[in-house]
Amino acid sequence: MAKEEDTGAEDAAILLMSLGEEDAAEVFKHLSPKEVQKLGETIAKMKTVPRDRLEAVLTRFTENATNEQMLVPDNDEYVKAVLRKALGEDRANLLIDRILQGGDTSGIESLKWMDALSVAELLRNEHPQIVAAILVHLDFDQASSVLKCFTERQRNEVLIRIATLDGIQPSAMKDLNEVMSKVLAGGERARKANLGGIKAAAEIINMLGSAVETSALDYIRESDNDLAQKIMDNMFTFDDLDKVDDKGIQTVLKEVQSESLVIALKGASAELREKIFRNMSSRAAETLREDLEGRGPVRLSEVEAEQKEMLKIVRRLADEGQIVLGGAGDDDFV
Repeated sequence: MAKEEDTGAEDAAILLMSLGEEDAAEVFKHLSPKEVQKLGETIAKMKTVPRDRLEAVLTRFTENATNEQMLVPDNDEYVKAVLRKALGEDRANLLIDRILQGGDTSGIESLKWMDALSVAELLRNEHPQIVAAILVHLDFDQASSVLKCFTERQRNEVLIRIATLDGIQPSAMKDLNEVMSKVLAGGERARKANLGGIKAAAEIINMLGSAVETSALDYIRESDNDLAQKIMDNMFTFDDLDKVDDKGIQTVLKEVQSESLVIALKGASAELREKIFRNMSSRAAETLREDLEGRGPVRLSEVEAEQKEMLKIVRRLADEGQIVLGGAGDDDFV
């Protein structure tokens, strides 16, 4: 299985270490929290670097840098100008919010640097509607981690509100600014932010784990059965991989490491296992069968963790248009 992502992170780490502390620090300022964490962990693990690899990384960087040229002085302003001329002010603004989302949300970025428990403590005593409005600005995996720190009742109340959240009006944005300093920049904008909704709730619930997921859906079903069904229709579980076509499965397998796949399949249905085997070379399939049979009992938490990581890869590939996820609902889940 491919490890291109790890290789890329190692190359980036090598380049940063070769820059020195001050220059590396300047680079880190332009990275997202996840990118900083990934590179930091990679740098910490690297003790020595072969000279030929260092030279190869520096040579490739130099070649790429030489070939790069800034086409416009400000990409954001260029996009805005072009879209407004092409589509008109109103239609363009709807797209601009989505394309450039985060440009005026420095407060949200500060939350993304915090661990889930800290965010949960910050929000614990707030009204579920306020919590929901804040969590929809975070990545789905971080939002789910925050919810796991809440009591079952509070978690479920927040999920209902996320699922029924129909954007955020300017007045609500102002209220959020009063709840915590700089959580949401752009509260004065005239248009509501297109956040929340059934799909956002489904994404977050997908990452909560099977036991919590069941409890949350049961709670929502008691309050609104139709809403619960709509959320379930938008959820894509590990077993739903059986509904992905063979070409899609092959694409996924190129991104997943062998060890992770073995653990993830320990909790898979026989049908899904066979589909995985069918989309591998006979030799790789036989090796995987032997690994599955030879592997002893694995904790459910480990299986679920690897399945979640694999689903993250699946959703990324779907977002990039490389695969199509169908069967979970009336529409493809992309």
